[in-house]
Amino acid sequence: MELQHTPLLHEHQSLGAKMIDFGGWLMPVQYTSIAREHAATRTAAGLFDVSHMGEITVTGTDALAYLNNTVTNDVSKLTPGRVQYALLLNEQGGTIDDLLIYCHSEQHYLLVVNASNTDKDFAWLQQQQRQAPYSDLSVVNDSPQYAQLALQGPQAQAILQKLTAFDLATLPYFHFATMTVADDEMLVSRTGYTGEDGFELYCLPSQASHLWRALLQQGESLGIEPIGLGARDTLRLEAALPLYGHELAADISPLEAGLGFACKLAKERFIGQTPLQQQKEQGLTRRLVGLEITGRGIAREGYRCQHAGRDIGFVASGTQTPTLQKAIATAFVEPEYSQLGTQIDVVIRDNPVSATVIPLPFYKRA
Repeated sequence: MELQHTPLLHEHQSLGAKMIDFGGWLMPVQYTSIAREHAATRTAAGLFDVSHMGEITVTGTDALAYLNNTVTNDVSKLTPGRVQYALLLNEQGGTIDDLLIYCHSEQHYLLVVNASNTDKDFAWLQQQQRQAPYSDLSVVNDSPQYAQLALQGPQAQAILQKLTAFDLATLPYFHFATMTVADDEMLVSRTGYTGEDGFELYCLPSQASHLWRALLQQGESLGIEPIGLGARDTLRLEAALPLYGHELAADISPLEAGLGFACKLAKERFIGQTPLQQQKEQGLTRRLVGLEITGRGIAREGYRCQHAGRDIGFVASGTQTPTLQKAIATAFVEPEYSQLGTQIDVVIRDNPVSATVIPLPFYKRA
């Protein structure tokens, strides 16, 4: 099957990016090196092509009631211009996806979902639409109408401010606004997936190359670099931000993944609510923890965690962290081994390697 690609494919190729198959998309994994791109984002600014992400528009007088029934967070708390993190759950309380909800009004929302889950999420959302008697509700997969760039790092605001008259200092965290950037009108939000300050820019696919080049040009003197998927993963892991298929999956609940803040169990009803309530009452059988690998080796996804030779869990994500210069991992372990300072082993190439439970996130900007 032919790989999908973003409107910026030629930009990546012209910069000499190493391209890979990422969930059916041809995407840049790195331009120079993961370590250099990671450091650029932490110290200056990184520019990411995230146009593969999915965008689903929900509109109508029933939009709020529908969303509050289908996601874990309380959508009624949103006001126009605000963004909310939430999750879609199956009936067993497992995670279908995590997403961001952009509130234009009580009758107009934009859902931003993970690229590899877009079709699955859209089909599931359509199924929920059919199962309840919503008289005025539209759910549309608008992903082809959007290109999305992310600008992250301590210099992100200074770079973007060169291209817009909008005062970015007035745009709070987890808010968005429509503004003109590099002569094109677009939606700009302030969320991020790196642990740094930053912005997401949603433009038309036909505008993406112009915007990409303008940001790189304006940011050149401030240290901007294009960033591939490799550094995107090490950055998000240092910040302990979940990646679907690792910290989240159909058989992992958001409570197990430490995302209870986005699950409003007291609201009237949402799909997957009852299993979460039962988990909270009965106690979790596993918890997500941070690990520092104190022995030799790097923990990778799926590696077994042990205590005194007995399996007690598994690694969700692991890397050698460029910022902290040590091997780290997230892992799901039995609750009695989740306390800070607990010593466990990670089985690396059939060899038990020592690790210590440490606080999450691994990195937090000053």
